[in-house]
Amino acid sequence: MRFGVFYELQLPRPWADGDEHRLFKDALEQVALADRLGFDYAWQVEHHFLDEYSHSSAPEVFLAAAAVQTKNIRIGHGIRQVIPNYNHPARTAEGLATLDLISDGRVEFGIGEGATRLELGAFGISAKTKRARALEAAEQICNMMVLTPYPGFDGEGFSMPCRNVLPKPLQTPHPPLWMACTNRETIKVAAQNGIGALAFSFLDPDEARTWSKIYYDIIKSDQCVPLGWSVNANLAMVSAFSMHEDRSEAIRRGQDHFEFFRYSQQKLVADDFVPGHSNMWEEFLEKRGDASDRLIKAALARGEFDGAGIGTPDDMRAHIANLQEAGVDQVVFLQQAGRNSHENICASLELFADTVMPQFVADVEEREANKQTELAPYIEAALARRQPMQALAEADVPVVKAAVKASVPSHRTAAGKT
Repeated sequence: MRFGVFYELQLPRPWADGDEHRLFKDALEQVALADRLGFDYAWQVEHHFLDEYSHSSAPEVFLAAAAVQTKNIRIGHGIRQVIPNYNHPARTAEGLATLDLISDGRVEFGIGEGATRLELGAFGISAKTKRARALEAAEQICNMMVLTPYPGFDGEGFSMPCRNVLPKPLQTPHPPLWMACTNRETIKVAAQNGIGALAFSFLDPDEARTWSKIYYDIIKSDQCVPLGWSVNANLAMVSAFSMHEDRSEAIRRGQDHFEFFRYSQQKLVADDFVPGHSNMWEEFLEKRGDASDRLIKAALARGEFDGAGIGTPDDMRAHIANLQEAGVDQVVFLQQAGRNSHENICASLELFADTVMPQFVADVEEREANKQTELAPYIEAALARRQPMQALAEADVPVVKAAVKASVPSHRTAAGKT
């Protein structure tokens, strides 16, 4: 099992001077700590205009800062908005390759399309075509990172002429591809395209097992035709996260904040919204009341708590074991949510690394080697089905004509005569 940390950079109101600055600095400290503790991945999303829910509008900047402060942890776009209205594919390819060079080849490339009217409407993106536009752009971004020069493209979402997109990434053929998945249908799309699935839904073990079976059955079938130049057969799932030796304290520190994440996510999709004037945190607390206190009392009465990532080390071990048995390859912890404190987040990360992580990383390389051996013939067959964009022969590379030929200046004598 691999483990990751995940950042929306949530900042519920009310906002005080310096809050955003502190939010970013604390998150970078947490990533650096996760790296030292042995976590495998640090993921950051890209969202725009989503008050309180996400202040992560420039993940390429944050991830670059994280890359220079860490040594081993993988640096993941979880996800990059790849539709050209958000980010031109050439600019995404350039940014990914630059980050891959800076990080010594630690970049993961998650693709996404956006879901809220606040984002789609602002960038003029149709909800009906966003999936097709995202997949089209992602394929061309991979081509740009591989081909020298990129032959050019005339598609539905964007067009561009032949150019050599620079720099090229350190990883070959390109950083591993992932896709944001929120339901069974998107799991199918990820598998059909040979892309790792970043499951941004909070599932019980039975549903996780169903998603895993759907995903890997397609990876092994002739439905899998890779979008990129390689296959990344992996399933990662996001989990709540708050740990303490005292179960009541773990719930008190984490449950409200995790529930706010889900509340604000649903509200931004389903409700009307006045930009710059949200008050979701106060509304959430009013509606939630003393729910966490009631959960604590119930857990004390039963002597257990099925918090799916919130609880004691024993609770967490059971949670991770269930997901591992269900076929999940990576658990990504949503520890920065609501108004959870920096100190509590760091304490949870340290407790997890000390008491839970060792049990699940001891045989991770052996498990992954066995999985790679099992999937190798299926991946080979999938790549054989792919019809990649062909590199141009040197003679076919177009000449980019100068706009105006420079005229030869006349030479004059000292007397002003030519």
